[in-house]
Amino acid sequence: MTPSLSPGLLLAIPLAPLAGAILAGFLGKSLGRVGAQTVAIAGVALACVLSVMVLVDVIAGAHYDATVYTWASVGKLRFDIGFLIDALTATMIVVVTFVSLMVHIYTVGYMADDPGYQRFFAYISLFTFAMLMLVMANNFLQLFFGWEAVGLVSYLLIGFWYTKPTAIYANLKAFLVNRVGDFGFILGIGLLLSACGTLHYADVFSSAGDWAASTVPGTHWPLITAACICLFIGAMGKSAQFPLHVWLPDSMEGPTPISALIHAATMVTAGIFMVARMSPLFELSDTALSLVMIIGAITALFMGFVGIVQNDIKRVIAYSTLSQLGYMTVALGVSAYPVAIFHLMTHAFFKALLFLGAGSVILGMHHDQDIRHMGGLRKYMPVTWITFLIGSLALIGTPLFSGFYSKDSIIDAVKASTLPGHLFAYFSVAAGVVVTAFYTFRLYFMVFHGREHFRNHPPEPHGHDADAQAPARDGGHDHAASHADSEAHATLHAQQNPHESPWVVWVPLVVLAFFSIIAGYVIQPFLFGRFFDGVIAVAEDHPAMARLEEEFHGVLPMTLHAVTGLPLWLAVLGVVAAWYVYLRNPTLAARLRMRFSVLYTILDHKYYIDRLYEIVFMGGARLIGGELWKVGDEEIIDGMVNGSAQSIGWFAGVLRRLQTGVLSDYAMTMIIGVAALMSWFVVRQLLFH
Repeated sequence: MTPSLSPGLLLAIPLAPLAGAILAGFLGKSLGRVGAQTVAIAGVALACVLSVMVLVDVIAGAHYDATVYTWASVGKLRFDIGFLIDALTATMIVVVTFVSLMVHIYTVGYMADDPGYQRFFAYISLFTFAMLMLVMANNFLQLFFGWEAVGLVSYLLIGFWYTKPTAIYANLKAFLVNRVGDFGFILGIGLLLSACGTLHYADVFSSAGDWAASTVPGTHWPLITAACICLFIGAMGKSAQFPLHVWLPDSMEGPTPISALIHAATMVTAGIFMVARMSPLFELSDTALSLVMIIGAITALFMGFVGIVQNDIKRVIAYSTLSQLGYMTVALGVSAYPVAIFHLMTHAFFKALLFLGAGSVILGMHHDQDIRHMGGLRKYMPVTWITFLIGSLALIGTPLFSGFYSKDSIIDAVKASTLPGHLFAYFSVAAGVVVTAFYTFRLYFMVFHGREHFRNHPPEPHGHDADAQAPARDGGHDHAASHADSEAHATLHAQQNPHESPWVVWVPLVVLAFFSIIAGYVIQPFLFGRFFDGVIAVAEDHPAMARLEEEFHGVLPMTLHAVTGLPLWLAVLGVVAAWYVYLRNPTLAARLRMRFSVLYTILDHKYYIDRLYEIVFMGGARLIGGELWKVGDEEIIDGMVNGSAQSIGWFAGVLRRLQTGVLSDYAMTMIIGVAALMSWFVVRQLLFH
């Protein structure tokens, strides 16, 4: 008997974190720290348990697609709030709530001394609610609501330490860059609405074949291609794809738990989820799919190169996130949507693990996060060390770890593709394996192995992330305060050893490490077990998934076959290169940097894309704004206002001359006025009678 899904149970999944956010936010002072963390964690924990129950029912064949609430009706057009629960949604809500729960628990230890403790719990619970509303939507209205809500709350979270100028710059940058992508996203929704007259997914997908061949009015552009490209522009902003990727590394200014929550399983994966959900539309446009594939390939390879030269522990992982999002996007472009979702899930576990592990290192290093100041931490932080190693092995695609099964499937899917641009994409994802292994183990070796550098190198003021500012967060934070923090940390490093984090911090690391190992074995059979049948559409002329299904004979044969495959040996090459450069011959890195100084400078400045945006867009805005100010404000608006003021002043000056203060003058004026009035009356009588 096929189980059914209760609307009340489904409604409780997003509302439980929302209730926690409201209680922690509005009653935080009354509840206290313990009360606020309890209601927030309880809300997300309840959502996680209910999500697992829903997933079990969906595996058993349950399905739900219905309206919960009608917000408005305009003619035949309805604006609804509704849920679509299928294999894709059930998978996403489990990942989102589980990772969010780990982040909530971790936050208890990481943010323990922060004066904004209750506010932080309110924000992360609200963020979880927004993401759940996004992935559970059955229509474009609710999708757009969740889409914008995660953007808004990410703005609040990235700028959580609002007295810090760099945090304010970072959250404004994230907000504005996402608005660029969201403009394309809402244009795509508008095109679909104009073509179908409805916002409901099922109706749009079922009617797509009827209007797919039509063109955008007034142009020769195929409507389906234009709509899909506009939707993907939204995904480029949310999932940080080139060239709208620039906001994500700067968002490291937020607290470390936010880095894990935003960059592992929630906001940045929203674009991946959206394209997978829209697969019935994207499958009708090879042009759109090729664009998706090429953009993903560029992001996967070239963002990985930038990660090689980063020295901030969180920024290395941030560029790794960009690269892995590129892998997912490439999988979408070759119509391997299940594989993209598979990598989204495994990535959520090991990337959350790496970010939270980085936060543990930052705590142990007394808030210094420059990897050049570390080294040899494995004997001081054994739990963080072993869990970070597990996350690193999963990230580079080591057999027996979760990342291997998803990343290897992406590479094989790209190899099987026939779409234009697939050769470039295959080169990018294959070369990206070496790059990923190199920067990942560069980070690992410099932090946990080699000579101890922290005793002689205090943190640099300009290198501090917001985490380093914790002691001064309760007031304004200026450069003098940063310098004072640095001096304090220098004393700590001179007198103390790094230390392992408290249990409330490392327990989530152990749990995530466990899933970073087993997720591949558990999920891989579902990938080719028709789990996504009827949910994700794949055209017959896109053979990537069919080829993968033909070649898959089980998890164990796939693991054993890795020894003869190219990706494993490319990963080994990257690890060996990192070992030689940063452990065996540590002076080689400096010599290479000097020899290839031009290339290093380009990578260090992130291809000058930020600078280009500053010159073109910010400079252009200042130029246009300046001209508008001079012409529009000064000459037109001020001219009108000043002109009316001058006219009134002239008229007042004339009237002022009549106000002499002499009684005889007023009497004479009255006589003249009466005489004029009588004269006008007499003339009027003579003329008209």
